This record gives sequence, C-alpha cells and structure tokens, in this order.
Amino acid sequence: MAKGDSRNHHMDILRECRTNIPEVVFARFKDDHGLLETIKSLLEANKRVLVTKCSRSQMELLNNEFASKVKKGDEISGTMIIVEEEIQSEIIGSVAVVSAGTSDYFVAEEAGISSEFFGLKVYRHYDCGIAGIHRVEGALKTIEEKKVDVVIVVAGMEGALPSIISGLVKQPIVAVPTSVGYGASLNGIAALLAMLNSCSPGVVVVNIDNGFGAAAAAYKTIKWMKNRE
Repeated sequence: MAKGDSRNHHMDILRECRTNIPEVVFARFKDDHGLLETIKSLLEANKRVLVTKCSRSQMELLNNEFASKVKKGDEISGTMIIVEEEIQSEIIGSVAVVSAGTSDYFVAEEAGISSEFFGLKVYRHYDCGIAGIHRVEGALKTIEEKKVDVVIVVAGMEGALPSIISGLVKQPIVAVPTSVGYGASLNGIAALLAMLNSCSPGVVVVNIDNGFGAAAAAYKTIKWMKNRE
C-alpha cells in the first residue's frame, strides 16, 4: 500500500493492555506490501507478532523477509510467529488441542501455534476422530495426567468430537468446527450447528476454521482465572 492509501489504518498497539490479546495479523487478502508494513509496525511496537491464514506464497515472502526473526512457522496452517527479540515468557497454563482427522490439521495447528504465542503449554493429539473412538483414549489420558486448563477440540464432518470429550472431562471445552467434509457438511456449517446444539453442557463454540479464536478464548479464560488466584 502506498503512503496515504485509504486502506492504511492505525496500529492498535495498546490492544494487549486493554484485552490481554495483542493485535494479530490476518494475512489473507492482504497484498505483499501491506502485509510486510503491518508486520513491521507491530514488531516495532510489540516486539512479537502472530500472523494467521497465510497463503504459501505469503509464507515464502515472510520467511525471506524475516528469516532471522521467524520463531515458528507452519505452511499447512499458514501460521507464523515472528519476534524482534527473544523474550522468555512465563508459561501461565496449558491446553490440549485435539482434532478429529488429519484433514483438520490446518485449523488444529493454528490453534496450537496461537496458544504457544500466548505463552501456553500445548499438548497435541491429532487424528482422534470418532470413527475409531478408541483413538480418543490418548488425549483423555493427557488431559487427566497433565491437568490441562482448557481443551480445544477441532472437528469437521458431523462435528461430534467436542460433545464426546466434553462428556468425559472436567475442563472447559472450546470447540472449533472446520470446513472439512463432503457436500452436506456445507463447508463447516453442519459441524458448527452440531457443536452449537451439543447436549453436553459447557461447550463453547467459535467460528468455522477459527483456530486462533479458540486459542484466544482459552488464553483469556486461563489468564483471568490465574489473575484472580
């Protein structure tokens, strides 16, 4: 974007002070120049930036531009952590990220990397779909033994996994529907509606493919509770 372009906006550098969540870069639909300028501005202000929903070409661009500053990046999920300087942050809590199928990885890993950006310990259990219900056992063991604070459950198709896990654990559940599935899944709407209609009480649902939103919800819940202790 050229200087003075109407698409420019003021960086919300005080957002973390107000909400505990800093401004995060949603890369999709941004042109290369605008993406780079936004990241540079946030790096200057906050010393660290989380970038989500990058295309493969955008990932390549950022890896080239910020080669020495990329702390973590995942091409499939399009998620990247860029830091101006490494800061040792305290681990304030933990989450388990549990996904139904390997096709849900792109959302699950966005949730996982976003949670790490917020300073949470992440335990990953992918490919735990209910077509082989025994595959959930490993995740349940981790949730119990590690005493995780929040469980993020990611699923497409019929979106049943969050209800099952919610009925078996004490922790808050943040459910993430994905756009994975056949025609009648309607790009995630079927999973979204199933999760919203869960008969297991206490399931909180974020938008379709919103792994970042799930991580933010988990983090704010943990941060708030820890601050009150």
